[in-house]
Amino acid sequence: MHVKICGLSEPGHVETAVEAGADAIGFVLTRSPRRVTPERAAELAALVPAHVLTVGVFRGEDPAQVRAATLAAGLRAVQLHGHHPHADFTALKDLGLTLVRAVDAEADLRCGAYDEDLLIVDAPRPGSGEPWDWAAVRGRPSGRWLLAGGLDPANVATAIEAARPWGVDVSSGVEVAPGVKDPGLIRDFVAAARGAR
Repeated sequence: MHVKICGLSEPGHVETAVEAGADAIGFVLTRSPRRVTPERAAELAALVPAHVLTVGVFRGEDPAQVRAATLAAGLRAVQLHGHHPHADFTALKDLGLTLVRAVDAEADLRCGAYDEDLLIVDAPRPGSGEPWDWAAVRGRPSGRWLLAGGLDPANVATAIEAARPWGVDVSSGVEVAPGVKDPGLIRDFVAAARGAR
């Protein structure tokens, strides 16, 4: 089970996620309570070993802005969240980074349909932290896809059983307040996701 911990902003939380065995760590470079600057993302990404994917998360920015922020932060992946056109992914392909498309369940759920490498299927209200009908997507997404939206250490195993994703992505589910991660919850989430059947 591929595990992504998103919205990290503190060195200690990045280190906890790496030590817990996260496969990917997301830094939010768009409007959000979890937003960090490209410079801060670069500092945090420097703490992440090469085998863990560092992801810059964007929503609504044009490709030129995404490119500049990603290069300044020195990240290994770009995540475009929401209804970005295919052309946005095409415009970033030459960076040679992992491209991630994050959408709700009403979108095209074929991983690679927009030339992306990974697909995230998120809740109808992304970032709300509210659980949704994970079983509704079972069997629909194809390729390497991650389930997101309303996941936490207590429900991630249930969500995995319901949707059968390739991976899972969490942000607010490992927080004690908006943008404030909890090391214990990060560790518990990774363990619960890895222990799911």
